[in-house]
Amino acid sequence: MSHAPHDHAHDHCCHGAPAAVPPAPTDLPAGTQFSLLRIAAMDCPTEEALLRKTLTPMSGVLALDFDLMARTLRVAHELSDTKPLLDAVARVGMRAELLQPGTPAPALETGPSVPIAQRWRIAAAGLLAISSEAIAYISGNETSLPVALFALGAVALAGLPTLRKGWIALRSLALNIHLLMSLAVLGALALGQWPEAAMVIWLFAVAEMLEALSLDRARNAIRSLVSLAPAQALTLQADGQWAEQAVAQLNVGARLRVRPGEAIALDGRVVAGASSVNEASITGESLPVPKAVGDPVLAGTVNQQGLLEVDVTATQQNSLLARIAQSVQQAQGQRAPSQRFVDRFAAIYTPVVVVFALLLAVLPPLLLGQPFAEWVYRALVMLVIACPCALVISTPVTVVSGLAAAARRGMLIKGGLYLEQGRQIKTLALDKTGTLTEGKPRLTDLLPLGDVRGDDVLHLAASLDALSSHPVAAAIVGAQTERAPQQALADVADFEALPGRGVRGRIKGELLQLGNHRLLEELGLCTPAIEQQLQGLEAQGKTVMILSREQDVLGLLAVADTLRPHSREAIAQLQALGIRTVMLSGDNQRTVDAVAAQLGLDDARGQLLPDDKLQAIAGFSAQGVVAMVGDGVNDAPALARADIGIAMGAAGSATALETADVALMQDDLRKLPEFIALSRRTAAVLRQNLVLALGLKAVVFVLSLMGLATLWMAVFADAGASLLVVLNGLRLLRQGRTR
Repeated sequence: MSHAPHDHAHDHCCHGAPAAVPPAPTDLPAGTQFSLLRIAAMDCPTEEALLRKTLTPMSGVLALDFDLMARTLRVAHELSDTKPLLDAVARVGMRAELLQPGTPAPALETGPSVPIAQRWRIAAAGLLAISSEAIAYISGNETSLPVALFALGAVALAGLPTLRKGWIALRSLALNIHLLMSLAVLGALALGQWPEAAMVIWLFAVAEMLEALSLDRARNAIRSLVSLAPAQALTLQADGQWAEQAVAQLNVGARLRVRPGEAIALDGRVVAGASSVNEASITGESLPVPKAVGDPVLAGTVNQQGLLEVDVTATQQNSLLARIAQSVQQAQGQRAPSQRFVDRFAAIYTPVVVVFALLLAVLPPLLLGQPFAEWVYRALVMLVIACPCALVISTPVTVVSGLAAAARRGMLIKGGLYLEQGRQIKTLALDKTGTLTEGKPRLTDLLPLGDVRGDDVLHLAASLDALSSHPVAAAIVGAQTERAPQQALADVADFEALPGRGVRGRIKGELLQLGNHRLLEELGLCTPAIEQQLQGLEAQGKTVMILSREQDVLGLLAVADTLRPHSREAIAQLQALGIRTVMLSGDNQRTVDAVAAQLGLDDARGQLLPDDKLQAIAGFSAQGVVAMVGDGVNDAPALARADIGIAMGAAGSATALETADVALMQDDLRKLPEFIALSRRTAAVLRQNLVLALGLKAVVFVLSLMGLATLWMAVFADAGASLLVVLNGLRLLRQGRTR
């Protein structure tokens, strides 16, 4: 993925470009170095903004790429030593660890985000804060010594981290929630609001803890992808014995033994045994897939009943499962359109509200003679709701949840942009061969016409076609093999290929011809009755081969590229969603029309060259967002020209996995309406989060102007809203189906 220089207008964003992918060389000077830092305390936009403010002005620092879900920062720089970077991070109260190349993705590490000791401190602070409030309520005195002692104890236990971060923010001139919350708590203490100060700092600490725990669920959604594959595998050793071995140490060519019920550790190919494998975790396919010698298997899938021996074809880092996890982790770092909007809004919203709060504290007392303490208190409430944390965190959490939910269903979406654009698709263009159809011609009709039985017609035709490499010939030979696998083909003498027409040869001394409509006419054997049958079959988009002797026709064999099992259902679902569906194909128009009629498509265009497909996509783009569905290789130009390029069957194509905007792991077109429905669901959750975040703040804002709001309400409006939008975004992970 190419990377443009960072846009500093979006400094409040929760994610930058993905940490795993450095900027393209064309964007940065030659000789640029990249250092990946793990910063355990970097959890939210507050820390990112503070780090960006500190690191961006440093000499030699060229670009910063943040990944808050993985807690990593990739720095593009021209420094000879990374110590200044580590020292700068330490100055803002965080500790950075330099990750060496090849280190496992930090997002896949385990461990609690909130230590047990911190949980106990917050629990004790809550007890003290509630006691302070209770004593003040019973005694009617909010400034008594017991009230003050309990309140200060709560602030010390729950609030010191916030106050320390607030001091660092003040020193760095960074306007963030920790500074605003620190000012509010210290202001409440200065005004003698001891119990309220204690409750506010405790509620804020609880909300931050719950938010951190909730964000872990989004991280776990990525982590769970890789955890599908076991860390140990039963491996054939040099002495011929089988022993458990760490998967990370295995190379291509290693032989694994997979017992029934076990997960397959690495991508490979079956060399012994037969079984069925549950591939739902990778492709979303609900039914087990039969596997025999020669069939590929994927890491993270589960062997069902038989014992399999598998030769490894990809190492742990290069398995399809690892690439999917890496793609999801990278994709969640890309800014979605709604996130860019929120970034711009937040950059304006926060300073405006802070300035308003300062004016609210000063002007009424000075100009109207109002009580100073009352208006300062209202200003403190305004300061608490000034931070846009809930707004900023809502989008990335929702996008990550949507991307992870899609990956679980066998849909790999390469970024929030495509996840959001999916709901805007107006036109969906589909290639025919290999997308709507199987891409493999099959024998569909066998019509004996003479005194020879149908099975004999097929046997004779297959014997002739066995010497041809044409796809139609392969379909006829394949049909014979399926029907009578034990029956040997007949010997053919005097075989001759007739270019553009068919083949001929002698079987048991009798001259036979197998060819198309043109050959039949050349032989003078095309009667009106046969002509009618030929036209009927060809009108259905089928290729017809005619088996004949010297004086009569023995039978007709029709071959066609059959529809995929779920193509018709998928097209109907797409049309029900209001999506215009169009077929683009290089096949002749008659065949295209026949397939379109079976699918219920109104717009089907045949005889298209690659440039024609490009022009068609360009025309659709003028009417709105257009998506193109193909195999990711043959349709590459059209996929690239479309707003969203969707590749089918990416589990079997590394190229499709790398190049497509959306990759469907299996050849199931029903994933297309599911993708669009998931996109619409994600958009709905994003709208809900914006309403939650802004609505709660707006209510407290109005109540504050009326003198009815308290700091408690402000904390609920800010920290509570942050928690609510995180939990709402995570709901996408719990959606079993999107339609």
